[in-house]
Amino acid sequence: IGVETTYKPLLKLFILIWECRFIILIDYNNNIKMKIFIQFILLIFLSLNINIQKSFSDEKIKVGLIIPLSGEHKEIGESILNSTRLAINKIDNKNILIIPKDTKSNPDTTFKVAKELRELGVKIIIGPLFNKNLIYLDELDDVIFLSLSNKILDNPKNVITAGINAISQINTIKKFKKKNDIRRSVFLIPNSDYKNEIQKAIKETKIKLKETFIYDTDPTLLTAQIEKLTRYAQRKQNLKDEIKRLENSNEVNKDKKIENLKKRDTLGGINFDSVIIADFDEGLKSVTTSLLYTDISSKRINYIALNQWFDRSLIVGNSLQPIYFPSINKDNYDEFTKEYFNVYKKLPNQISFLSYDLVGLVYYLIYQNKFIIDDKIFYKKNKFKGKVGIFEINKNKINHILNFYVAEDKNFKKIF
Repeated sequence: IGVETTYKPLLKLFILIWECRFIILIDYNNNIKMKIFIQFILLIFLSLNINIQKSFSDEKIKVGLIIPLSGEHKEIGESILNSTRLAINKIDNKNILIIPKDTKSNPDTTFKVAKELRELGVKIIIGPLFNKNLIYLDELDDVIFLSLSNKILDNPKNVITAGINAISQINTIKKFKKKNDIRRSVFLIPNSDYKNEIQKAIKETKIKLKETFIYDTDPTLLTAQIEKLTRYAQRKQNLKDEIKRLENSNEVNKDKKIENLKKRDTLGGINFDSVIIADFDEGLKSVTTSLLYTDISSKRINYIALNQWFDRSLIVGNSLQPIYFPSINKDNYDEFTKEYFNVYKKLPNQISFLSYDLVGLVYYLIYQNKFIIDDKIFYKKNKFKGKVGIFEINKNKINHILNFYVAEDKNFKKIF
């Protein structure tokens, strides 16, 4: 009696700090002091979290680079290595460590050096350069490989193709066709190892075509095949028939009309408005030469090619112009080439431009993933703006959002 009794409930606090992997259990029964205590714990939590993140970011980020540094393809490999050094200097982070190894362009050597890198704790490797060197890499299933090839068929599950693949190029062509109301395209595909890649990309992109046409890479057979495609014999006969008809007619100014017809090679329409040619260098020139021979010039229909890496032979003569193609960003490519030349006093290989971007891409994704390298780093949907263009990453696949150019009037002009 006369003593005030206060009920003080006992509170049990469970505080989980995940990054530190421990639980704090306390008994507390004063509300004000409890609030102060919780604030104190949160302050500790934030401090620990920052320290843990710093410890992750201070760790060496080891990235492998497997390329030919000896043998036939030594110069390409050295150019790739030089470009990765430029990229490292640009990023300016002393914790990124590129570890190069020589594949000698050999599948067995490629597997051997990749295994050595894994034993050093490397989980991401840029390379190899050639598709043939991928065959044993599925045995190193805890390592991610960023292949510099652009071939996507039948690759091991742990290999991500980083090259400018056919899907990326055809998606860009689709955009051009839509902008210019091009509806009746014939896709010309060489009967080569690359044929299946193109056919796969046509199916995946769902590009609308009038037809696909497989042609022989032998120039002695090609012209006859293009003649058949363009109905050249029939159009040639149409011209002869029309001249003969006029000669036997009483039409006004028939002599003038006949004179004009004799300047032509064929007469009659064709049932397509564009050709998409999946070829390069001399192969591309053989196809366009056959088209010109059959009286189908680039002034009459749209000539569209795949990525030509700004091959200057396309703008030397006027016979191929205009010819359209998807490509990497030319301004960035020229800037990279100039920077490379200033440092190394020689021009870079085209593939080295891609490897320059891949160093930045790897760093960006590791940074986004809180410096944790796991099998989901290339699985999550993401985008990265590089020098090549925009990389689209999704479900362990890389595609590129490309620009579109035309070779015309002895110059390369950007369409979009």
